[in-house]
Amino acid sequence: MHSNNADRSRKSSDGPNPFERFVDATNKRVSRAPFFAVIIVALVLWAVSKPFWASTTKWELGLHTGSAILSLLLLVLLENAGRRSEEASQEKLNVLAEALADLMDHHARDSDELRESVQKLRDAVGLEERH
Repeated sequence: MHSNNADRSRKSSDGPNPFERFVDATNKRVSRAPFFAVIIVALVLWAVSKPFWASTTKWELGLHTGSAILSLLLLVLLENAGRRSEEASQEKLNVLAEALADLMDHHARDSDELRESVQKLRDAVGLEERH
């Protein structure tokens, strides 16, 4: 069976590296309702803090800067988690396709049509890496 980059990467390492563990932990926390509640509380605190700021411009700048930094960090972390999830799913599909091709190949002795289907299936495995 052919291996893809995700397959080779997982086989060559002893598991997720520290960054990937951090991404997984963050993803579990920010994708749940309590994180949404924390964001709502932070917005409410920001809104009621207006009298403590020297000017409205600085008050607004505080929110914009903080939210931009948080958005960028979350985007990077969630994209990493999504990419790894997609690679794992693709690897599973490739393994299933290879197993199906082997089974079809075993039964294709009498059928040119089935042999052609086996070849198409084998050609399609790993197609996402060639485009």
